[in-house]
This record gives sequence, structure tokens and C-alpha cells, in this order.
Amino acid sequence: MSAMEMFDRIDGDLADARRRGDDAAVSNLGLLKSEVIKVTKEPGFKGKVDDALVISTARKELKKHEESAEAYEGAGRTESAAKERAAAALIRGYLPAQLSTEELDAELRAIIDEIKPQGPAGFGQVMKAASAKLAGRAQGGDISAAAKRLLA
Repeated sequence: MSAMEMFDRIDGDLADARRRGDDAAVSNLGLLKSEVIKVTKEPGFKGKVDDALVISTARKELKKHEESAEAYEGAGRTESAAKERAAAALIRGYLPAQLSTEELDAELRAIIDEIKPQGPAGFGQVMKAASAKLAGRAQGGDISAAAKRLLA
């Protein structure tokens, strides 16, 4: 997807949901769109609306919905938990597929072979390159754990 393509897709899907009368999709997509726009209006924001911004915002929203669903389930509010899980599933559709452990290891091995890290500073070099290359496809903690394991 090119820059702005994800944001445009959300906008188009929001319009479709309005036409269909899908209140849950309208609510959740509207919230996601407004959160992306809100980030661009924060002091110090110098970037632009691109797929990386949409992905990071969608990840935050996904985490909120998943945590809310768990809290509702813990409180015995299954109907509210189901709504949160449905919202999370909707948002998950806008995120790129996550790499499996094997795929992550293969990507990191290629980065390590390319960088040829030396000493303790090598981990930082690998993390910088891996974070840029794998953005949106793997969580930072997963990248870090795999890099430590492969560099050991």
C-alpha cells in the first residue's frame, strides 16, 4: 500500500458502513479515523498521515479494545466484552499480518548477515535496522527478544 492508502481505505470503509447502516463499524472506524487525525494535531508532530502513522494508531486502539474486553469479561459483562472483541477484530483487519517466529528469525538473520555487528553496540545497530525494516509486521519486544537470542 502506498502512503495515505490505508487512511483512504478507512475513510472509504467508513462511508460504506454509513450507507449500510452498520452502527458498530461506523462507530469504530470513526473513532480510528479521529484518533489518526488527533495524532497529527499534537504539538511537535512534524510528519504526515502515512501508513506507518495509521498502523501505530490502529495498534494502540486494538490494544485498548483487547484490554477493555478482558476487563469486561473479568467483571462478568459478556455483552460488553463481545462488543470490544468485535471492535478489535474490525481494527485488526487494517493491520498487516504479523510475522511468525520462523519468519522473524529469518528476517533478523538476513539483517545480522548484512550488518555484521561487533560487540555490545552491535545489538543497537541490529535493532535500528530491524525496527525500520519490520515496522508494522512485528512488535518491538518480539524483535528485541529474537535479536538477543540470535546474537548470543
